[in-house]
Amino acid sequence: MKCHVCGGMLERTMGNLPFRVSKRAILVIKELPVWECGNCGEFLLDDEVMGRVEELIGRVDEAAELEVVSFAA
Repeated sequence: MKCHVCGGMLERTMGNLPFRVSKRAILVIKELPVWECGNCGEFLLDDEVMGRVEELIGRVDEAAELEVVSFAA
């Protein structure tokens, strides 16, 4: 698969990515399966992975400033 930003090759890897949930809250998801460009660092998520990410975001306590969860949990 090719990167939509630079045209480099995307590789399957695991990453720790932050998601801004609200003005105040950030969710960091650890061990997230992503496609990452070895050239520019851009990443993509599969549709099913993004669906799970949206579920995790929906569970975040927005009163917290930072929450860290494992994707596998």
